[in-house]
Amino acid sequence: MALDPVTFETLVPSRYITFTLPNPSTSPHLHTTPLLRVAVLDSPIQPTTPRVAAILVPTNRETDWIFSTEPGHLQLLLTSPPTSRLILLGDLPSSPNPTPSFTRPCSAESSDRQHKLTPLLIALSPRSCFANGLPKILFFNYEDDVVNSVIVDRRTGPIVGELLVEDVEIEGDDGVREFRRRLRFKRMPNFIQSQIRILPNGNGGGADDCSGPLNFGGSVGVGFRLDTGVLVHPYLEPMVAGVSLIGSYLDEQIRGRLRPKALCLGVGGGALIEFLSEKLGFEVVGVEADEVVLSVAKQHFGLKDGESMRLCVCDGIAMMVDGFDTKFDVIMVDLDSSDARTGISAPPLEFVRESVLRAASLVLREQGILVINVIPPSQSFYEVLIHELREVFNELYEINVGNTDNFVLVATVSPIQPAIDE
Repeated sequence: MALDPVTFETLVPSRYITFTLPNPSTSPHLHTTPLLRVAVLDSPIQPTTPRVAAILVPTNRETDWIFSTEPGHLQLLLTSPPTSRLILLGDLPSSPNPTPSFTRPCSAESSDRQHKLTPLLIALSPRSCFANGLPKILFFNYEDDVVNSVIVDRRTGPIVGELLVEDVEIEGDDGVREFRRRLRFKRMPNFIQSQIRILPNGNGGGADDCSGPLNFGGSVGVGFRLDTGVLVHPYLEPMVAGVSLIGSYLDEQIRGRLRPKALCLGVGGGALIEFLSEKLGFEVVGVEADEVVLSVAKQHFGLKDGESMRLCVCDGIAMMVDGFDTKFDVIMVDLDSSDARTGISAPPLEFVRESVLRAASLVLREQGILVINVIPPSQSFYEVLIHELREVFNELYEINVGNTDNFVLVATVSPIQPAIDE
């Protein structure tokens, strides 16, 4: 069916259209394909002033869910400056499935492509953008820290849907590179669900033995080890640091030969619960809604079910509301929203209820704490969460993670007693 150009004259909130056409920027120098994939998304919330922006899909990333799916496109729009319509332009991939590996090109080669594609973008602009003449098209650059990546596994879970396990080589701001294993969901592809550090064999260090091909730069068969002793997700260290609020109490428990207990809602790859069990000596109950996620965590992230760790497949919030036969010293909540339309947010809305928070307080011991990873989609969400926590718990502490996305909140059942030096 032919595409009617009139379609793009009006802005329709949340409308998503994809199509292909001959690539106007085809040339041997630009390394482009004959056909161009165009994806057009109108913002669900329209800014006061109409504005059109475009992103040129990075070369070799055309099949990445970030650029090839509506949820990924929406997340790009929601994290960009206010835009009425965001258009993604990239080479038409030969397959709809994610490519097995990716290597970042040496140069972006974008300025010439922008010039060649601008007439097309003007033609795709809504009529409201022409009030003062030809619209100015904004080009947003997409950059992340991935230098190389290779897909380790791809599965579909009954709750989370399609997921990917990837080995990636990343480059920090200081130019230092390291390897990570990551878990991503197709429903929220721009968000890294879990990640751990992996070490090529021969680098030493106390890491778990595991074998597998990194396949970066053709180095087929390079072995690696999982380093579960280091927390690399930015918010995990602050979550663990929150435990220090009841450090004196936990020390008393340990001196009395009582192993502290932690309930973790949300397992993902298992980095947090593994650290609590192996490094801090907690007896951990990990609750994950999707059995496939747990299977992936065990197979690819080194998670081990054992004497000090019990793993459950169920709705963690419902399980907590129903109650436990035992009480916990710590509850860790690492749950995010499953609805991409609301943007990346945590915890989910169903957790931000007085009844749920009261259930959490009843599951905790008298000196217990609730630790929550928070990614507020709006200021009002954060304010409501703070209000509900203060209605139920005694004291509330905020830990700044050091980025613009996350906060860690720690709520206490009882007042924190100051440590007394002996």
